[in-house]
Amino acid sequence: MPSLPSLGGLRGRMPDRDRPATPIPVPLSAYVVDCGVYVDGARLPGRWTHAAAVEEVRGRGEGFVWIGLHEPDAEQIEGVADTFGLHELAVEDAVHAHQRPKLERYDDTLFMVLKTVRYIQNSSPDTANEIVESGEIMVFLGRDFVVTVRHGNHSGLAAVRRELEAEPERMKVGPAAVLYSIADHVVDNYLDVTDHIEDDIDSMEALVFQPRSRVSADQIYLMKREVLELRRAVMPLAVPLRRLAEGYTPLIPEQVRSYFRDVDDHLTQVSERVSNFDELLTTLVNAVLAKITLQQNMDMRKLASWVAIISVPTMVVGVYGMNFEHMPELEWKYGYPVVISVILVVCLTLYRIFRRNEWL
Repeated sequence: MPSLPSLGGLRGRMPDRDRPATPIPVPLSAYVVDCGVYVDGARLPGRWTHAAAVEEVRGRGEGFVWIGLHEPDAEQIEGVADTFGLHELAVEDAVHAHQRPKLERYDDTLFMVLKTVRYIQNSSPDTANEIVESGEIMVFLGRDFVVTVRHGNHSGLAAVRRELEAEPERMKVGPAAVLYSIADHVVDNYLDVTDHIEDDIDSMEALVFQPRSRVSADQIYLMKREVLELRRAVMPLAVPLRRLAEGYTPLIPEQVRSYFRDVDDHLTQVSERVSNFDELLTTLVNAVLAKITLQQNMDMRKLASWVAIISVPTMVVGVYGMNFEHMPELEWKYGYPVVISVILVVCLTLYRIFRRNEWL
């Protein structure tokens, strides 16, 4: 992302530059991934509790706190919620997860839910049991804080944090820059996953139309189910991103809204590709079912052909096995070879007819 301009309006009054930072030298809890204080685009040294971090920022009158949590329970998040004044309904959603992507506003706090996805590498798409793994990121955004709550082991934000910390000009913008970077990171992962899925669908399509292929409808349904899971993550996110780009809240300054429009454009590309995947997989399912039906018809033709051929000797043998006394052929010297010859000729004739008509 290009360097975002500094927005002094988000930071309040000028800092007291002689005020020393006073981090609390205590270890972070297991559910707290990281807690940082950012002033003038730079991270203050030391380790902070959420209470000490908020006190530092609000004492300075500028900067913001970014605290990251991983799958906290209701008791663990209670202290953070009280410190930052988070709404109880949003906190409940953040604890229990399994939410649709959405954007809600509670007084002067934004609450945004994003679905994360990860592609699971498999040796072949026709032997895979799972292709897409999903998780969630909940973001609480205030004037001087960002609280991120993650669910899932693949949705880490450490790389996003390092990238932002390496560019102080972006961090100067405040919490809005963090929210943008998280949304951009999530949508970039969508693009990466759709690239992998597209390769898998292309491979599966080649296998479906390959002679004597072993791709079953169950395997395509699995792929279709995974695409549906990706679709549930992608489609509902369009409205929240559009609202952020259109000035839904003053917490997102004008300079940042254009970047959300760019993320929305990328999401639209993903949405279109996912819709195409769904249609293509439906076509492949129909093609596999048509191949199965055709194969069943071919099997029935073969069975019917052999039944017709076998019925000839069965009928003749049945006639001569009725034990009638007055049957001229029974006394005839050439009766047996003639009957056998007639059976062979009729059977061979039927066989050639069925072969010519591609029933055998």
